[in-house]
Amino acid sequence: MDAWGNRAGPVGPWPWSLVIVAAAIAICGWLGIDRGDELSQAGTFAGKQGIWLLLAGFSLWLAAHLPLDWLRRTAWLGFGLALALLVLVYFFPARWGSRRWIPLGVLYFQPSELAKIAFIVTLARYLETRESHRRLWGLMVPFGITVVPLGLILKEPDLGTSLLFLPVLYAMLLSAGARLRHLALVAALGLAVLPLFWQAISAEQRSRITAVFQQRDGQAPTVGKADGFHLHQSKQVLALGGTWGSQWEGTRVEDPAAYYLPACRTDFVICMVGERFGLAGTLGVLLLYSLLFVRGLAVSAAARDPFARLLAVGVVALLAAQTIINTGMTVGLLPVTGITLPLMSYGGSSLLFTGLALGLLVNVARQPRDMFESEPFRFVGSRVTLT
Repeated sequence: MDAWGNRAGPVGPWPWSLVIVAAAIAICGWLGIDRGDELSQAGTFAGKQGIWLLLAGFSLWLAAHLPLDWLRRTAWLGFGLALALLVLVYFFPARWGSRRWIPLGVLYFQPSELAKIAFIVTLARYLETRESHRRLWGLMVPFGITVVPLGLILKEPDLGTSLLFLPVLYAMLLSAGARLRHLALVAALGLAVLPLFWQAISAEQRSRITAVFQQRDGQAPTVGKADGFHLHQSKQVLALGGTWGSQWEGTRVEDPAAYYLPACRTDFVICMVGERFGLAGTLGVLLLYSLLFVRGLAVSAAARDPFARLLAVGVVALLAAQTIINTGMTVGLLPVTGITLPLMSYGGSSLLFTGLALGLLVNVARQPRDMFESEPFRFVGSRVTLT
């Protein structure tokens, strides 16, 4: 028996490796937030982040010890609760131009964070005992499960978070045996309705998308606005870090405006890490994320229970999509969407539910040895057959 209460799986001590890598990423994020406090000379966000990290550690521990059978039984109930909370946000005043939060005294709760986890658990529960998704028309129910929270979050408006549901859906469907040609056909149909989607999103969201192409065309950023200005400043702050960062090289630009970056502790926290530790530090962080995702995929690939495997795939897909989108917008490859960087960005709801998601992954990793199998499996009714 290990410290988590079970034997590790057949390829090594998964629970500890996942926790150690996640802790290293969180420490890097704390150092970036501390650098943001130093450059802005305002606020004590690093201290608050330390408290949230402790609470996130507790949520990870809690999720790691939840019985998987209990998650199965309560999946649809949790999904319904998440949808109800997504509707509830529209009854509260808007903050910063959107309705994403439910006030809880001095704190604010973001239901979309809960919705992401509830979606993964519910989809895993649905797919584990069915084969209908292997046919084209059988994809309607999984896509229906996806569209409801996606639409509610998009209306807030929160374009970035809503788009996270799609890569998670595709990853879980592929893991459950859906045919790639069917998923490609659905994706092609989705591209056909892009003009309607373009008209449905807000003017601010459209400006953030066009800012990426204006930047590539060599046009100057729109200083003072949330589109090109964010992209310009994020790349500039990253460049100021050089190869090894101001922490080691001691370089400093005298103009304080050069370091000004809105949301430097949240959406653009990796810029603070890059400024402090340079390109080497930024690549080190990305390497840690890659290691976390590879270990997570190893857990999912070896899991014999279909629900556990789909749960692990969903969590890895969610965290990987968030990381790719966040870092992509930081370097100007993707539009600014307001997606946080898992484990690194400042914020209570984001950290607590990231800890919860990682806890589910650790939960799968800490299952008894007979829950794992080196051979792949296929879904047949409610049973699992090794191939």
